[in-house]
Amino acid sequence: MKLPPYCIFPKICSDSVILRQIKTGDLSDILEISFYDAKLALNVDEASEMLAKIDFDYQQGSSIHWGIAHPETSEIVGTVGYYRGFENGIGELGCVLRSSFRGYGFMTMAIKLAVEYGLNVIGLAKVIAITDKQNIKTVNLLNRVGFTQTSDGLNNDEVTFEFNKIQV
Repeated sequence: MKLPPYCIFPKICSDSVILRQIKTGDLSDILEISFYDAKLALNVDEASEMLAKIDFDYQQGSSIHWGIAHPETSEIVGTVGYYRGFENGIGELGCVLRSSFRGYGFMTMAIKLAVEYGLNVIGLAKVIAITDKQNIKTVNLLNRVGFTQTSDGLNNDEVTFEFNKIQV
């Protein structure tokens, strides 16, 4: 596997999104979606601290986290990335999108690009995603982009998905 960190942080482009490194100047864009260890940032200073932790994890080779940038404005509309390390060739994909950008296909394309990068560049054997079973929009999104549900959430509220194939 080719794990982070990389000489140059990978930038992935499509017609509809750009996956790029999040910079300090992006913090006001991502404040509403800044989470680390399930804690929400309450201000730009806390978001900056979270970004530093995310960057540290990247430098340690245990994650890669992209900002999802609007292709025309470069504004960060969401984030997508691999969290919690890459043990046994498995990457856990996580994502969040700013509420005003939902329904435009940004996350659909971002997930497809991140999965492709994980499998073809990092060399992951499997990509998984975990969400709350009540999060119907995310469940539908994961199904739409080719993930298959592998747990039903009977023992808790989380369901697990495994990547199957990208549907274009």
